[in-house]
Amino acid sequence: MAEYKGASRESGRAAALIKKREMAKEELEKAKEKIVQENKSRLGMMGNKFSSHIDVVEAELKSSTVGLVTLDQMRAKQEILVQEHKQRMAGAVAKAEEEKKGKKKSKALA
Repeated sequence: MAEYKGASRESGRAAALIKKREMAKEELEKAKEKIVQENKSRLGMMGNKFSSHIDVVEAELKSSTVGLVTLDQMRAKQEILVQEHKQRMAGAVAKAEEEKKGKKKSKALA
């Protein structure tokens, strides 16, 4: 590789610029890693927010419906299944909150 053969003052300046570029590269790499980590954590949360309860309800509806039914019967059955699913989800959320409270209390007692 070719070396710089200019004035000594210029070589010092060139070395300082190279050092500055390397530091900027390192900072850029750190920023990229931070962004990647944030995106990974956000994607995990995103899946929880948009869980497809509709698919579950639809599967239950298909399995419980046999033969020909009218539109009104289908809608009524779908409403019932949606309400049941909401109740199950609310129960699961309440149970998770109770477990959190229990963990906090046990940590406070310890």
